[in-house]
Amino acid sequence: MKNSTLCYIEKDNQYLMLHRVKKQNDCNKDKWIGIGGKFEDGESPEECMIREVREETSLEIKSWKYRGIVTFVSDEWETEYMHLFTSSDFLGTPLKSEDCDEGDLEWVDIGKVPELPLWEGDKLFLDLLTKDVPFFSMKLRYKGNDLVFASLDGEIIIKK
Repeated sequence: MKNSTLCYIEKDNQYLMLHRVKKQNDCNKDKWIGIGGKFEDGESPEECMIREVREETSLEIKSWKYRGIVTFVSDEWETEYMHLFTSSDFLGTPLKSEDCDEGDLEWVDIGKVPELPLWEGDKLFLDLLTKDVPFFSMKLRYKGNDLVFASLDGEIIIKK
Protein backbone atom coordinates (compact mmCIF):
# COMPACT_ATOMS: atom_id res chain seq x y z
CA MET A 1 0.00 0.00 0.00
CA LYS A 2 1.21 3.50 -0.73
CA ASN A 3 0.48 7.06 0.32
CA SER A 4 0.19 9.93 -2.10
CA THR A 5 -1.04 13.51 -2.30
CA LEU A 6 -3.13 15.40 -4.81
CA CYS A 7 -3.57 19.17 -4.85
CA TYR A 8 -6.06 21.14 -6.90
CA ILE A 9 -4.49 24.57 -7.38
CA GLU A 10 -7.05 27.26 -8.09
CA LYS A 11 -6.74 30.65 -9.80
CA ASP A 12 -9.45 32.74 -11.49
CA ASN A 13 -12.06 29.94 -11.13
CA GLN A 14 -9.71 27.47 -12.85
CA TYR A 15 -7.76 24.43 -11.65
CA LEU A 16 -4.22 23.72 -12.79
CA MET A 17 -4.62 20.27 -14.28
CA LEU A 18 -2.03 17.73 -15.40
CA HIS A 19 -2.73 15.66 -18.52
CA ARG A 20 -0.71 12.47 -17.92
CA VAL A 21 0.69 11.72 -21.37
CA LYS A 22 4.47 11.39 -20.90
CA LYS A 23 5.19 8.28 -18.79
CA GLN A 24 4.93 4.63 -19.78
CA ASN A 25 3.26 2.16 -17.37
CA ASP A 26 1.37 5.03 -15.74
CA CYS A 27 -1.92 4.06 -14.07
CA ASN A 28 -3.08 7.60 -14.90
CA LYS A 29 -2.01 7.45 -18.58
CA ASP A 30 -4.10 9.85 -20.73
CA LYS A 31 -6.15 10.99 -17.71
CA TRP A 32 -6.33 14.53 -16.31
CA ILE A 33 -5.52 14.82 -12.60
CA GLY A 34 -4.50 17.42 -10.04
CA ILE A 35 -0.88 17.88 -8.98
CA GLY A 36 0.74 15.37 -6.65
CA GLY A 37 2.60 12.15 -6.15
CA LYS A 38 3.98 9.55 -3.76
CA PHE A 39 5.35 10.17 -0.29
CA GLU A 40 9.07 10.00 0.32
CA ASP A 41 10.25 8.34 3.53
CA GLY A 42 9.49 10.46 6.58
CA GLU A 43 7.28 13.02 4.82
CA SER A 44 4.00 14.29 6.19
CA PRO A 45 1.07 14.71 3.77
CA GLU A 46 1.67 18.47 3.70
CA GLU A 47 5.41 18.12 3.04
CA CYS A 48 4.76 15.67 0.22
CA MET A 49 2.14 17.93 -1.39
CA ILE A 50 4.40 21.01 -1.22
CA ARG A 51 7.34 19.09 -2.71
CA GLU A 52 5.30 17.45 -5.46
CA VAL A 53 3.71 20.77 -6.48
CA ARG A 54 7.17 22.38 -6.62
CA GLU A 55 8.65 19.50 -8.65
CA GLU A 56 5.78 19.20 -11.13
CA THR A 57 4.87 22.88 -11.58
CA SER A 58 7.63 25.06 -10.01
CA LEU A 59 4.93 26.77 -7.90
CA GLU A 60 5.49 27.42 -4.19
CA ILE A 61 2.36 26.70 -2.14
CA LYS A 62 1.97 29.26 0.67
CA SER A 63 -1.22 27.96 2.33
CA TRP A 64 -3.69 25.16 1.68
CA LYS A 65 -6.74 23.27 2.89
CA TYR A 66 -6.48 19.58 3.73
CA ARG A 67 -9.78 18.42 2.23
CA GLY A 68 -9.92 14.67 2.68
CA ILE A 69 -8.45 11.23 2.23
CA VAL A 70 -9.37 8.91 -0.63
CA THR A 71 -8.68 5.17 -0.47
CA PHE A 72 -8.18 3.66 -3.92
CA VAL A 73 -8.55 -0.12 -4.25
CA SER A 74 -7.90 -1.76 -7.61
CA ASP A 75 -7.61 -5.22 -9.07
CA GLU A 76 -4.61 -3.96 -11.10
CA TRP A 77 -2.75 -1.52 -8.85
CA GLU A 78 -1.54 -1.36 -5.27
CA THR A 79 -3.97 0.09 -2.71
CA GLU A 80 -3.34 3.81 -2.30
CA TYR A 81 -4.25 6.36 0.36
CA MET A 82 -4.42 9.75 -1.34
CA HIS A 83 -4.39 12.89 0.79
CA LEU A 84 -6.41 15.58 -0.99
CA PHE A 85 -5.62 19.30 -0.82
CA THR A 86 -6.72 22.56 -2.43
CA SER A 87 -4.82 25.83 -2.61
CA SER A 88 -5.29 29.25 -4.15
CA ASP A 89 -2.31 30.77 -2.31
CA PHE A 90 0.92 30.20 -4.22
CA LEU A 91 3.87 32.01 -5.75
CA GLY A 92 5.30 31.66 -9.23
CA THR A 93 4.24 30.69 -12.71
CA PRO A 94 3.67 27.05 -13.70
CA LEU A 95 6.25 25.31 -15.82
CA LYS A 96 5.64 25.16 -19.54
CA SER A 97 4.26 21.75 -20.49
CA GLU A 98 7.46 20.80 -22.30
CA ASP A 99 9.35 21.31 -19.03
CA CYS A 100 7.08 19.04 -16.95
CA ASP A 101 8.18 15.38 -16.89
CA GLU A 102 4.75 14.11 -15.82
CA GLY A 103 2.55 15.50 -18.62
CA ASP A 104 1.01 18.71 -19.93
CA LEU A 105 -0.03 21.42 -17.47
CA GLU A 106 -3.10 23.49 -18.30
CA TRP A 107 -5.44 25.88 -16.48
CA VAL A 108 -9.00 24.54 -16.95
CA ASP A 109 -12.28 26.20 -15.96
CA ILE A 110 -13.51 24.38 -12.85
CA GLY A 111 -16.92 23.82 -14.44
CA LYS A 112 -15.32 22.12 -17.46
CA VAL A 113 -13.02 19.78 -15.49
CA PRO A 114 -15.67 17.00 -15.24
CA GLU A 115 -15.83 16.93 -19.07
CA LEU A 116 -12.15 15.91 -19.28
CA PRO A 117 -11.03 12.25 -19.39
CA LEU A 118 -10.97 11.65 -15.61
CA TRP A 119 -11.26 8.62 -13.39
CA GLU A 120 -14.96 8.24 -12.50
CA GLY A 121 -14.17 8.47 -8.79
CA ASP A 122 -12.32 11.76 -9.33
CA LYS A 123 -15.61 13.29 -10.48
CA LEU A 124 -17.13 12.31 -7.12
CA PHE A 125 -14.50 14.00 -4.97
CA LEU A 126 -14.17 16.99 -7.31
CA ASP A 127 -17.90 17.58 -6.78
CA LEU A 128 -17.29 17.59 -3.02
CA LEU A 129 -14.50 20.14 -3.48
CA THR A 130 -16.71 22.49 -5.51
CA LYS A 131 -19.44 22.21 -2.85
CA ASP A 132 -16.82 23.01 -0.17
CA VAL A 133 -17.72 19.88 1.81
CA PRO A 134 -15.70 19.71 5.05
CA PHE A 135 -13.01 17.04 5.52
CA PHE A 136 -14.20 13.70 4.16
CA SER A 137 -13.11 10.11 3.71
CA MET A 138 -13.93 8.41 0.43
CA LYS A 139 -13.24 4.85 -0.70
CA LEU A 140 -13.16 3.98 -4.39
CA ARG A 141 -12.86 0.43 -5.77
CA TYR A 142 -12.03 -0.22 -9.41
CA LYS A 143 -12.08 -3.29 -11.63
CA GLY A 144 -9.82 -2.26 -14.47
CA ASN A 145 -10.93 1.27 -15.34
CA ASP A 146 -14.48 0.73 -14.07
CA LEU A 147 -15.61 2.20 -10.76
CA VAL A 148 -17.54 -0.60 -9.01
CA PHE A 149 -17.81 0.78 -5.46
CA ALA A 150 -17.71 4.12 -3.71
CA SER A 151 -18.37 5.16 -0.14
CA LEU A 152 -18.34 8.57 1.49
CA ASP A 153 -17.64 8.77 5.21
CA GLY A 154 -18.50 5.06 5.49
CA GLU A 155 -21.83 5.30 3.62
CA ILE A 156 -22.07 3.36 0.33
CA ILE A 157 -22.91 5.67 -2.58
CA ILE A 158 -22.12 3.31 -5.51
CA LYS A 159 -22.17 -0.48 -5.60
CA LYS A 160 -22.16 -2.40 -8.90
